[in-house]
Amino acid sequence: MQACVCEQIVKSSQKIRVTTDKKRYGKIVTVVTGFDKGVDVKKIAKAFKNELACGGTYKGDIIELQGDHMKKIKPILVKNGFDEDSISD
Repeated sequence: MQACVCEQIVKSSQKIRVTTDKKRYGKIVTVVTGFDKGVDVKKIAKAFKNELACGGTYKGDIIELQGDHMKKIKPILVKNGFDEDSISD
């Protein structure tokens, strides 16, 4: 399936931040933020969960994944068409 050209432009122009957060009972979650409106966050969250074999959720433009996946997020984002320079840890 060919992605829309406008979606590709949106993907290359945003600043995505990958951080970890400590939730209740000491659980670690990986938080991915900075997605623009033109991106299908639900589809990206599903790709993360499938690739990393973990649970997770998305709310608005924030994706939360169960566990510490800081090093594995960047290659998956690049594979999904995001610009490597726009992703910060």
